[in-house]
Amino acid sequence: MANTTIQVTKQTRDHLAALAEERGLSIGQLVDTLAAAEPTAAQRAEQVAVARAHAREVVGVDITDEEFAGLDVLENLRRIAAEKVLALRGRDAA
Repeated sequence: MANTTIQVTKQTRDHLAALAEERGLSIGQLVDTLAAAEPTAAQRAEQVAVARAHAREVVGVDITDEEFAGLDVLENLRRIAAEKVLALRGRDAA
């Protein structure tokens, strides 16, 4: 990638300098850290592909990308947790 000069406002530069100083970094190091924390769209897509491949391996069922898109993971976790709580209550009552 070419080394290009990017213009930022004085306010932004001062803000970055203050953040960098608080962390004991140079502005360049701070920008590198911030950039590393934010994956690109291509990197996010690769992370999703790896996670889906892992889930398919663990579950043992070939789930399509469309099926993954329709999954409500949080709702499924809530349902599973509720089922476990009910099962524990039923066991304790017996």
